[in-house]
Amino acid sequence: MQSVLNALRALEEVAARQPVGVADLARAMELPKSSVQRALVTLHAAGWIRPAGGTSTRWVVTTKALHVGRHASGELGLRDVAVPVMEELRRRTDETVHLAVPEGGKVVLIERLETVQPVRIILPLGQILPLHASANGKAVLAVSSAEVIDRQLTEGLSDFTPTTITEPQRLLAELAEIRERGYATNGGEWRTDVSAVAAAVIGSSGQPVASISVNVPTSRMTSEDRSAYGLLVREAAAAVGSALGGGRAPAGGGDPSGGNS
Repeated sequence: MQSVLNALRALEEVAARQPVGVADLARAMELPKSSVQRALVTLHAAGWIRPAGGTSTRWVVTTKALHVGRHASGELGLRDVAVPVMEELRRRTDETVHLAVPEGGKVVLIERLETVQPVRIILPLGQILPLHASANGKAVLAVSSAEVIDRQLTEGLSDFTPTTITEPQRLLAELAEIRERGYATNGGEWRTDVSAVAAAVIGSSGQPVASISVNVPTSRMTSEDRSAYGLLVREAAAAVGSALGGGRAPAGGGDPSGGNS
């Protein structure tokens, strides 16, 4: 049993630190190098990790983890519905389009369609984005329940860049604006070079199941683009939600006033 637990822990650490070597993993896991090496050999044999750059001194996660994760949360069906809509959104904006899903108080990037422009936003699949400091995250948070919003405020608002929103009342005000206009924006709040516009996808339960975003280098994002892309992502998210049996966020959805009065 312990060897299985070690292998699973090693997989999680490789995913978080990749590319990473045995020595760094052993320090992170507080285990002997020999134990970590055995776990890595097991994971490699099972197809979960592979050598980075062809050398077995550093390791990265394979796409097997992504495929299993999709099956676990039903994301394959979401992706099948969303990708054609995302392709049309990319055609209309000529910018990179992302699909992310909420998970554990954050959002996780599960699909990316890249622009052909030479300067572009490139984030790896599986990238974790903060709820309060990314367009995808804020789009989801704005239409989440009061309990989810309260939990985010209680856990604190980490500071990533000089423009990150770290004051609870300011974040609540922005979430209200997002609900009103139907899309969220990010002007370098997570990474200074990344700006984005996103809208939440509402599933059949009436809850956010994903978000779709247009992602642009901050230097290229104009106020006119931000408004135009906002309308387009709102339309795209609504189309995907409708196909999933949901649709637009309910009016006033996620209003935390009931939980903060």
